[in-house]
Amino acid sequence: MFEILPLNARRELEGLRREMDRLWESFFGKGVLEPVESWVPALDVTETKDNLVVKAELPGIDPKDVEISLSGNVLTIKGEKKQEKEEKDENYHLVERRYGSFMRSIRLPVEVQEDKIEASYKNGILKVILPKSEKAKKKEIKIKVE
Repeated sequence: MFEILPLNARRELEGLRREMDRLWESFFGKGVLEPVESWVPALDVTETKDNLVVKAELPGIDPKDVEISLSGNVLTIKGEKKQEKEEKDENYHLVERRYGSFMRSIRLPVEVQEDKIEASYKNGILKVILPKSEKAKKKEIKIKVE
């Protein structure tokens, strides 16, 4: 997943980023290039007695352009948000909608039954239900009263 860099490596990367920003600004002018953030869908991961439930916000994305996979205990959701159509008679000065590929991977906290995973899509929300394995379900122990 994410690797934490040592402080000196982070400082070197930050210095390199500042130098590249300065170089771009000297060429294009200050403020012309805004930082571009890649888009990734927001996720909710909840746990019930029997399931893990993952919900991903995928507004404007066709479910046919989404792929879900499970490798070990890592769930990956990836896909592509495509631009609807190109307007020939319009000149854009600013477009804030994001298009392109995305990928989210999360490590599941418990084992799941891979063959019983279900996914549905409604109103821009992808819902993945991952049934827990019997081993992962909490067992209640009843106390006998004598």
